[in-house]
Amino acid sequence: MEQTYLTLNSGYQMPQFGIGVYLVAPTDTKQNLLEAFELGYRHVDTAHAYQNERGVGQAVKASGLERSELFITSKLWPSDYADSEAIDKMLARLDMDYIDLVLLHQEIGDYKAGWKQLEVAVQAGKVHSIGLSNFESGRLEEILEMATVQPAALQVECHPYFQQRELKERIASIGTIIESWYPLGHGDATLIDEPIFTQLAQKYGKTNAQIILRWHIQSGHAVFPKTTNPDHLKENIAIFDFALTDEEMARINALDKNFRYFNMTLEERERNFKNFIPAD
Repeated sequence: MEQTYLTLNSGYQMPQFGIGVYLVAPTDTKQNLLEAFELGYRHVDTAHAYQNERGVGQAVKASGLERSELFITSKLWPSDYADSEAIDKMLARLDMDYIDLVLLHQEIGDYKAGWKQLEVAVQAGKVHSIGLSNFESGRLEEILEMATVQPAALQVECHPYFQQRELKERIASIGTIIESWYPLGHGDATLIDEPIFTQLAQKYGKTNAQIILRWHIQSGHAVFPKTTNPDHLKENIAIFDFALTDEEMARINALDKNFRYFNMTLEERERNFKNFIPAD
């Protein structure tokens, strides 16, 4: 098998598997991504709030790959939502002519102004596809009702213990895909060591984590686990040479507990995030 792709409702294709750079130090981002590109990664998930967009752009320039071979996602922080120059600043930090996908990072602040700004960026050709991150309250429907360009992706916590079935139903009619953060349940051993994953790892000659990542792929999620460990980089992407059966997928689906690892309420997000302004 080869890397799989998802066709977004914008018409663009996105590599389904990639690498995230959350909490990767700006000074380490370039080398981390160059190692990933060598292994076949073609999708990078960053954000203004991660403060390592420049490292992403440097890696893309140094990789020798055509820009069209790579899919780059970034996110606007709430402090960017009302800034008419935010997308241009993001392009400058990334040193790119366009961004494949830009998300609103949090459902706080002037998110309606932020969405309008993303739509303008699409019309100007600066961004190919737009979407949302961490929008799970009724503010999701507010965006859907006002949108002239529907969200191509919604990035949320998603893993076998929290499969986001209700959320998927809310976005099914517009073809928005789920992008998963905490895809391995924040590394929780209770989840990773579930007997079903151990059994399937033995059957397929894989690790438990690889079985979970494969489940994400076959569930139609986009997934981009973060790691700076070279061994884990190799391991994570080695999930395209086997497939789980329908019965095995059903057994994993039965693990759903509607259990979150990240439980910050909307009010707590508004209180904790409103004063953070990422550096340019």
